[in-house]
Amino acid sequence: MALITTPFGRHSTAAEVVQGIDLSGKRAIVTGAASGIGLETARALAQTGAIVTLAVRNTDAGAQVAADIMATTGNRNIHVALLDLSDRNSIAKFIAAWREPLHILVNNAGVMALPEQRTPEGWEMQFATNYLGHFALALGLHDALAAEGAARIVVVSSSAHLMSPIVFDDIHFMFRPYDPWLAYGQAKTASILFAVGATARWFKDGITANVSL
Repeated sequence: MALITTPFGRHSTAAEVVQGIDLSGKRAIVTGAASGIGLETARALAQTGAIVTLAVRNTDAGAQVAADIMATTGNRNIHVALLDLSDRNSIAKFIAAWREPLHILVNNAGVMALPEQRTPEGWEMQFATNYLGHFALALGLHDALAAEGAARIVVVSSSAHLMSPIVFDDIHFMFRPYDPWLAYGQAKTASILFAVGATARWFKDGITANVSL
């Protein structure tokens, strides 16, 4: 396997990384794009000419961000869609509404070190949002990602994966004391393993998953 090198480092900006790249006509989804890393990722993709969908829980905030991105990049192909990754119905509706080939899926949205919270199913909220929700989203969008044979999934993880493996015997802290950082860490570990598994299983479909730490 050839060593991949890059001129970029920890001080590089998203704008520097995408400089000179043309993604005109390519469709991208960025989850959690109303703030932070997701917002700047969406802005950088917009600068390349991509058609970008901001998948967000708060569509009012998403609309404000979309307007800002259009104003700063000149790209008018910025869309906003409701997506709550802790809600299986919301994920299903988002998937059902997607009708086009998909070239880039950025699994960015997440929650961190929450006090103990659970979904209606009883799932620990960080694992449900950061991992299970994105798993369901990617699985549901598989055919759209495979449609043109050259798609990329980017999983935003964290060095916090070092805090905990996936504790398969008690993923949802039913039997051990809840620790917000261990819960966050195992969700990030799961996200990394998803990228490994997705590439292994979907590479033949032209889908490659990478992790950003």
